[in-house]
Formats: sequence, C-alpha cells, structure tokens
Amino acid sequence: MQSALVYGRLIVRALTGSVAYDASASLEYREQRQRCLRLITASCGFSKDSTAAAAVNVANQVFKRHTFGDDACFVAKYKQNDVLGVADGVGGWRDYGVDPSQFPSQLMKACERIVKSGKFQTEAPTSILSGSYEELMNNKLPLIGSSTACIIIFDNSNHTLYSANLGDSGFLVVREGKVVHRSEEQQHYFNTPFQLSIAPPDLNSVLSDRPESASSASFLVKEGDMILMATDGLFDNMPEGMILNELAKIKDSTLGSIQEAVNSIAERARDLAYDPTHLSPFAQHARANGMDFLGGKPDDITVLLSAVQCEDEDT
Repeated sequence: MQSALVYGRLIVRALTGSVAYDASASLEYREQRQRCLRLITASCGFSKDSTAAAAVNVANQVFKRHTFGDDACFVAKYKQNDVLGVADGVGGWRDYGVDPSQFPSQLMKACERIVKSGKFQTEAPTSILSGSYEELMNNKLPLIGSSTACIIIFDNSNHTLYSANLGDSGFLVVREGKVVHRSEEQQHYFNTPFQLSIAPPDLNSVLSDRPESASSASFLVKEGDMILMATDGLFDNMPEGMILNELAKIKDSTLGSIQEAVNSIAERARDLAYDPTHLSPFAQHARANGMDFLGGKPDDITVLLSAVQCEDEDT
C-alpha cells in the first residue's frame, strides 16, 4: 500500500511540474522493454544461369545449399542474437579461371561458424566479417576471389539491429509500409562496389577493401517491422516502391506468409532483370553516369525476409 501511495504522489508531482516524470520508470515501458522479440526469416534465390522454373527456392533450401550462382548467404542464432548475412561474388574472376562462387560461399560459411561459436561482439558485426576474412586468408591454400558482404545482428533483448555493409548488397527496415532505415551502399565508382578480395601474389591490380571499411549502424526495431536483406540483384532491378507494394500483400507474420512474399519479390526481380524495356534502378544509375542504358540487369538474386515478432507468438 505504501509503494502505491508513493507512486501516486510522484504522478501528481509530475503533473504539477514539481518533478520531472521519467517515462522509462513506468510499468508500461518496462513491460515493453522486457518483451523479447525474434526474427522469423524466409529466403528465396535465383542463379542468373538457371531457368526461372528451376530457380524458385523452396523453404529452407538456401540454408542447405548456401549459394545462388555467385551469391551466398547464411542465417544463424546464438543465444539472444539472430544473425543474417549475404555476399555477392565478383564474376570477373572467371577471366582468370577462378570460380567466383567459392569465395562468397566460404566467407558466409566462416561467418556462420563464428556466430555459432559465440566469438563475436553483438554491437559490432564487423567482428564477424573480420574473423571470417582472416580465416580465409590464413588457409594453407588461400581461396582466390572477391565479394561484397552485409551482416546484420538483431539483439532480441534490447530490440536493436546492428549492421555492417561492405559494397552494394544491403537491407531495408520497413514499418507500417514505409522504409524507416536503410543500409548505406558503398561504391568506389559506378558498378564497382567495395569488396573483400584475396588475389594471387603476382596480381597486384585487384581491388580490395578491409572489413573495417564497412558502413556500420544501429537501429531500434519494433514488433511488426519487416527486415529485407538482399544482394544487388534485387536492388538493381526492383525499385523501392515496388518492394513495398509486395510487402504490403503479406497477410500475417507466419513463416508461410513470409515465404510467399519473399518468393514473389525474388520472382518479380528476376522477371524485371530480363525486361529490356524496364527503366531499372541500375539503368537510372547508368544514365546518371553518362551511359545510354535501358532494361534490367541480369544477375544472381538472393533475398532474406524477416518479420520482427514477439517471442511468445505462434508461427
């Protein structure tokens, strides 16, 4: 009874202006912060060399194969952290007889191992990227290749999304039909993104950036938010407004609904990539750089879509 009286007097004093009212001390605020959130994630991907019919991903296939053409990805969990990553291999290595899919695939597998071991800093996704890159460089036979990379860590306990993006893959956070946060794209110049590389000693002309050069950010998410992560095969072909229109069709935050949505988004991007009349985001960027270009950009496409959901909700 005494505590209730004290609480009542504090409210009255706050209303009369004699003491500042701290909203963080309220029961409602504490209950909201104590609600543990999680990510419900579905995936879809295409290889640019496969047919549309064969490329449609079934649920969970991406976690078994890890790659779509020269793209790679992973989804992992460690204690209160959900961690997602995508990487896009540099196709130019084919000119040197190197399979460009191997570098991003092994990079993402190394990231996944680091996450599952817990040897990373929640607030610093670059720690995962640095560890995986160092692992590849320290192999007895270093893996030749290059790729962009994007890692996000969602801390279930404090509802914060931590990100590191190197290059032109990336992610969106969508709330109530609007993009409220977006990763920063990194380009040295048009169509030449920042990238991690390992090259033969006699090849000095290969562009290479450090994991620490990744653009880092943190963002407080809410229950009901959607997080869409993808390689540039999506963002080069599908405008933001079109992505939002597809997300608006989601019925609920069950895995089935999210899978339908991510399939639809990837399929739409695939169709646009081969549409010669489509004024794609890539075409707009090309024109801004003085190039006469129209149409989509054929490319590998990898999309991860996550719903931010309360831990105790059914899926």
